[in-house]
Parts: sequence; C-alpha cells; structure tokens
Amino acid sequence: MTDIFDFLKDIAAHNDREWFHAHRDRFDAVYAHFTDIAADMIARIAQFDPAVAGLPVKGTLYRFYRDTRFSLDKSPYKRHFGCYINPRGKKSPHGGYYLHLEPGHSLVACGAYCLPSPILRAVRRSIVERTDEFRAIVEAPQFAAHFPTIGMEHLKTLPAGFPRTYPYPQYLRPKDYSVWHDLPDAFFLQSGWEERAAALFREMKPFLDFVNDTIDDYL
Repeated sequence: MTDIFDFLKDIAAHNDREWFHAHRDRFDAVYAHFTDIAADMIARIAQFDPAVAGLPVKGTLYRFYRDTRFSLDKSPYKRHFGCYINPRGKKSPHGGYYLHLEPGHSLVACGAYCLPSPILRAVRRSIVERTDEFRAIVEAPQFAAHFPTIGMEHLKTLPAGFPRTYPYPQYLRPKDYSVWHDLPDAFFLQSGWEERAAALFREMKPFLDFVNDTIDDYL
C-alpha cells in the first residue's frame, strides 16, 4: 500500500507523459497490486451480496488516463485509483460499491449516481411512500455515524411535485443517492484493512438495496 500511495503522490506532482513513461514500471507494479485489491474486494463483498460474485475484475476498474477533451485541466493522468463493483456494470443506473484510493482523499462509497430524472423522481417517491423503512436504515446509529450525508449534491428546496409539508425534506433534496466514508491513508497501512473496508460496505448494503429496489423497476 505504501508503494501505491507513493506513486500516486508522485504522479500528482509530476503529471506529464515524460515522467510517466520514465516510471512506467512503477505504474505497472502498483496497478497490478490495485487490480488484486479489487479482486479481493469483489470476493469479500460477494459474501454478503452474491450478485457481485464472479464479476470480471477489469470491468470494475477505471482507466488511469484522463479524457481531457472537455476539461480545462489537461493533466493526462488521474491522481487516484478507482474501482466500482456493480453487478450490472459501471455504466448502469443500478447502484454499486466504490473504492477510491488517493493520498489524503481515500474513501469507500456506495449508491447510484447520475440517475435519469424519471428514476431519480421514483427513488424520491419511494422514500415518501416508505419513509419509516428508509429512516430505519439511514438513522440507525452506526449507519448515521459512518455515513452522515446522503448525496454529493443537493437541491436548495424540495423537488417539484413533492409536498412542502413532508417532514423529512433532507431525504428528498439529494441529486444522487450515495453515501461514503472518508478514510485516512493510515487506514490502508494497517494489517487487515481489507476486512474493515468490506465491513463498511456491508453496513451500506441496506441503503443500496433500498435504492436499487426502485431503480431496477426501470431496467
């Protein structure tokens, strides 16, 4: 893990093709290690979510090369390694599990991102119709302690078409239904970190199941 973080720190400081090609052997070694981590995490998650069992590892990994065509940042390489374990593939609206390694910004997460408007509206409607069930998941003490925020972006007001009197507007304002837990670098340098990361994914599964229960009606 030290080699992975050291490489990512170096590529952040020297994000150019000349440096990368001069250190390609380091990249190949650490990326192979990350691939092994992804395979291990798939196996661990499959113990409590059989839907991910047997997923091709390469299909869960993100390219390290950045698409700079529409970005002001022309750095050719990412500064992190990412793995999205989704039984229906990385591009599916169906939610999955995400592992992100980046010095100072690592995390584990799960959920559904960039949902089409009809599906997003349906998820919100399910929350209204099954409020007690949803609250029992997200307000459980341990879940709330590890995942205090739902969604990366939020509306300032309730979405159109939902009653202004709904008593839990914070659950309808998210523009995506994801949760995450930030992890310090030291977490990954301790023996047994894989088991503890998998335990966090296990805690997230009831939330993911709730969201996917509605999403899958549209797939």
